[in-house]
Amino acid sequence: MNKNPAESTMELTKLSPPQIIFGTEVDEKNSSEQFLLSMYDSVQASIFVVDVLEDGDFQYVALNPTHERWIGIRSDDLRGKKPEDILSPIDAARVRQHYADCVLFGKTISYEQCLQFQGVTTWWSTTLTPLRDANSRIYRLIGTSSNITPVKQAQEAVGLQFEREQLLEAIAGRIHQSVELETILHQTTIELRQFLNCDRILIYRFQPDGSGVIVAASVAASDSLLGKNIIDPCFSSNPEHYGQGCIQVVEDIYAADLHPYHIDFLASLQIRANVVVPIFQEQDMWGLLIAHHCQESRQWQQAETSLLKQLATQIGIAVQQAELRQQFKDLKAEIELQKQKHKNQLQQVRNFEALVRRMTEQIRDRLDEAQVLQTVTQELTELLNLERCQIELYSPCQTLVTIAYEYSINLPQCRELTRQIADRLEVYQPLLQKQPLQFLEIAPGWQPNLLVMSQMACPIFDTQGILGNLWLTRPSQEAFDEFEIELVQQVANECAIAIRQAQLYQQTQIQVKELENCDRLKNQFLRNLSQELRTPITSISLAVQTLESVLTPAEILEIEIVPQLLQILHNECARESKLINDLLKLTYLEAEPEPPTLIAIDLQSWLQPIVESFRDLTNCQRQQLKLSLDSALPPLETDITDMERIITELLNHVCKYTPAGESVTVSTHLRGDAVELNISNSGLELTSNELSRIFEPFYHLSKHDPWKHSGTGLELALVQKMVRHLGGSIYVESGAGQTTFTIKFPL
Repeated sequence: MNKNPAESTMELTKLSPPQIIFGTEVDEKNSSEQFLLSMYDSVQASIFVVDVLEDGDFQYVALNPTHERWIGIRSDDLRGKKPEDILSPIDAARVRQHYADCVLFGKTISYEQCLQFQGVTTWWSTTLTPLRDANSRIYRLIGTSSNITPVKQAQEAVGLQFEREQLLEAIAGRIHQSVELETILHQTTIELRQFLNCDRILIYRFQPDGSGVIVAASVAASDSLLGKNIIDPCFSSNPEHYGQGCIQVVEDIYAADLHPYHIDFLASLQIRANVVVPIFQEQDMWGLLIAHHCQESRQWQQAETSLLKQLATQIGIAVQQAELRQQFKDLKAEIELQKQKHKNQLQQVRNFEALVRRMTEQIRDRLDEAQVLQTVTQELTELLNLERCQIELYSPCQTLVTIAYEYSINLPQCRELTRQIADRLEVYQPLLQKQPLQFLEIAPGWQPNLLVMSQMACPIFDTQGILGNLWLTRPSQEAFDEFEIELVQQVANECAIAIRQAQLYQQTQIQVKELENCDRLKNQFLRNLSQELRTPITSISLAVQTLESVLTPAEILEIEIVPQLLQILHNECARESKLINDLLKLTYLEAEPEPPTLIAIDLQSWLQPIVESFRDLTNCQRQQLKLSLDSALPPLETDITDMERIITELLNHVCKYTPAGESVTVSTHLRGDAVELNISNSGLELTSNELSRIFEPFYHLSKHDPWKHSGTGLELALVQKMVRHLGGSIYVESGAGQTTFTIKFPL
């Protein structure tokens, strides 16, 4: 405790003789009373005397000079008074309890206590000694006190310093551990209020409009101000005061030099004393740290205001760290957003690549323009989350556009709708110049609510000119970005290929129909011609037979030239008849003939007699005829008549072009799931030009014909047609002095 300032100037009255204090007559034989009497005036300790009344109450008797100086009360003024007369009710109750304990236990007791004398708080170390009378009743208490206020203040200072350091370490630890700012502020207000033993601790954050909101609070009562928006008139009128780092310390609002409005504002919040410290985030003032004392005035200590400043600095660091952490989170979220956006764009690119690939495949595999472009409108709508996708095509004169293909979700259908380009020149002029266009448009009146949609048109063109436009409608005001425009242009290029290919296909189809018509007319002509030629040939043949029968009796046949002429007539009639039959067969096979009549045959047993029938011819021409048949051949389903004609014609052809001394070979093999028949000859090698034309009608290998056999020139062409009619294939190879015809029939 600090000494009373009046101690050096107060004039103290002389105490009454000690005999009056200890008794009317001092018993010289009582050594304890003699000892106390001798110490009363000489010691520097504070001595006070308390009488124990008959009813158990207590009243003061006297003080020694030392106690008078310390507490500032004269002994005469104290005499006869009770504890409640000089102490506060709380202190008086504590003192009475100690006096009662001494009487109860009947022995000397010691204790420490804090008392206030004339508004000054002091700490005392007291020893009470009871005095007994002849009847052993305790009638008086002698107290000896030492003023230990400086020691206690030093201890409190050490304790407060320790608590202050703990408090600062706690908030620093939370900041270091990256605890959420809300938790840091909340815990700081609780711990600070406990440390200062005040009624409220508030953390007040400024808003951009100059007002503020309480973001953290710890209050003794239940009327929390947390979350309330409060405008301090003092701050509104003088914000620079806090902005310069100044603090406000008010020990009593009614004794401070405050504006009446400010006093009313503080009183409305039940504030009697307060300390306000600014909180800075770097150079900007973020808020205020406020301590309130509500019930009575308070003398704020320097250590308390210093602690508030230090905590405000720590809170500023926490706010800055929270801001950096939030920026980091925002940056991380932005990176994740960009990553997701990039991922979505990559997926969209893949989807577009898949769409373009499918379009390319459809364009390659299908010539149906409608199916390709209709699929494009649907897939673009789904891929870009569109409301509608349209493809419009220009008229040849580019004065009209017609919506040819469309896919729509909710908007009305506009397919087959025709527009005049002159009616919307502002739209079609850039499109005709091959420039993409996008704009916002209000949905038609059928929509109950006003709906603004984003539209984009991408021209469809190639090197030959512009063909149309690809329209995309999005049900929002979100514009199409460059990435989407680029992808849509790729799709538009594929659309141009599809449209142009479809146009070429249409032109080709027209030409094909014209060629088919010409071929049909040619076949019809050949059939008619064959029919017309058959009648005179038949008549000539009959005439030759008649002539031969007439000339025989007349013995004209004995003339040498007549039989020769008749033989010539017979041969040429047969040759012309075969030519006509081959021609009719060929035109029949080209004009979608009926399916062949298939019969299963054993090729090994069936083929051998046909080949052997050529043995005499090959012997006559000094040729070697060889036959090699695979015994493992399965039965072959074929038309026997056509098959025999094929084998016969090929053997005739091979024998015709095989020189003397060479060989003709017929062989069969099983190749996978097909039967292979080979007819080859040696001594003949054809050029590539001859191989490419060998199956043409009326093509002759005249320079390779050593036997000068006649023929119609349709044999190989007819063989090729019949093989295909039976479901097989035929090709010819030539090399190393050998030519081979190969026929394959699938099983």
